[in-house]
Amino acid sequence: MKSVWLFGTALAVMMTLSSALAAPGTVLRDEKIYANAASTSKVVASVKRGSAVEIVTKQGGWLKIKSGKTEGWIRLLSVRAGTGGVGGAGVGDVVGAATTRSDPTRVVAVAGLRGLSEEELKQAQFNADELTRLEANAVKPADAKVRAARSGLVASNLAHLPDPKAAASNSSSPWGESY
Repeated sequence: MKSVWLFGTALAVMMTLSSALAAPGTVLRDEKIYANAASTSKVVASVKRGSAVEIVTKQGGWLKIKSGKTEGWIRLLSVRAGTGGVGGAGVGDVVGAATTRSDPTRVVAVAGLRGLSEEELKQAQFNADELTRLEANAVKPADAKVRAARSGLVASNLAHLPDPKAAASNSSSPWGESY
């Protein structure tokens, strides 16, 4: 019985602390606050660039934040972790927001996509017709050279990157070949 009471008490303390330990953040640009972690959900408020917010949690490319009495979801790339102005906000600041209070040994990759939910991305399937349509828009190398020359662009030869499989076999990454 004592272990059940101890477990219940520990659970209650952790739930209380999780809401009390919201991380500070600064909004990088004027942005909408959504009811859910999707740009198709209802807009509940908006915040101005430079506003201080509390980062409650992260879900995919979204942060749940509190701004005054308003609580809702904002795009991850619109918030800088920490306090202070927005002048020095860089990639490190945005990645800081992405990894706030998460496992520091876990690498988090962030990509911004508009118009697709995380669930829609998980259900994505190959579509040969769309690939054919996409390939129809390809530009021939000769046409590209003509357009580049008209725009004043000059060709540069760059060294090729190493073969990813060769680099992965020499890597100490715990993920091996999965990138």
